[in-house]
Amino acid sequence: MIKLVYSPECLFVQKLTRISFSNGVCEYGISSFGKNQFSGMGRLQGKVAIVTGAAGGIGAAIARSFVSCGASVIATDMQYQKLKSWVDIVAANGLSIQCMAHDVTSVNDWKAVVDFAVATYGVVNILVNNAGVYPAGANSENTTLEDWNKVLNINLTGPFIGAQMCVPHMKKAGAGSIVNISSIAGIVGGNGPAYSASKGGLRMLTKDMAVELAPAGIRVNSIHPGGVLTPMTEGIVTMPGSDEILKSMCPMQRIGEAHEIASGALYLASDESSYVTGTELIIDGGLVAR
Repeated sequence: MIKLVYSPECLFVQKLTRISFSNGVCEYGISSFGKNQFSGMGRLQGKVAIVTGAAGGIGAAIARSFVSCGASVIATDMQYQKLKSWVDIVAANGLSIQCMAHDVTSVNDWKAVVDFAVATYGVVNILVNNAGVYPAGANSENTTLEDWNKVLNINLTGPFIGAQMCVPHMKKAGAGSIVNISSIAGIVGGNGPAYSASKGGLRMLTKDMAVELAPAGIRVNSIHPGGVLTPMTEGIVTMPGSDEILKSMCPMQRIGEAHEIASGALYLASDESSYVTGTELIIDGGLVAR
């Protein structure tokens, strides 16, 4: 059995054993410590996925959930050593995962990642554009052009480059799923000009590509997390008083956790969402419903 030890930041694969074999099909169970439960590896069996920004937080949780459900995963991040530290643990348990250093603003880096996926596994079925930056405290007066360009390049241009490079391989395979991790900042204002513009742009890029690529069997959807405890947001949500402020804003009165976003990504990446494209999945504890 694969045991996934839960922490607010990520899931760690500890052990893998076969638990049943019937009708020529080998089945595995996945159990977790605490709140998160997965049921079997078949949800992404045989799929090949690229997940960016996977060194920690939401990206790591997504990559772990995908590989635990049968996918072969290429996890990428600029923070290569941090990424490798957990990928090595997962790979040592016999699961199919690789890691690569990756700057999502670099066309050459994207080409290297996609070429590696195709050379190693023959196809790319799933792309999760998760890598992103959040400039805390930014507003329209203190945001420099350099800040603006950096945020837009990472949060919006990077996903565009990745999708553009993966689409030909998905078309060749006859199907594919692209999941863009946007934010509630792409729906409501108040999160700084560059960040809001980048996430709003990603939301509309998702819809445009969904319409264009639907005839080719490629689905494109976005996820819009609210306040989630990750390394990127830790400095914000742990500031004195911020926890109570966020709780007062959110009807569920708590901060979200990375595995809850990963569950949404798993659904959108899998064939369970075969008739879902161009949608925006809001996972925010009801924050934007107010």
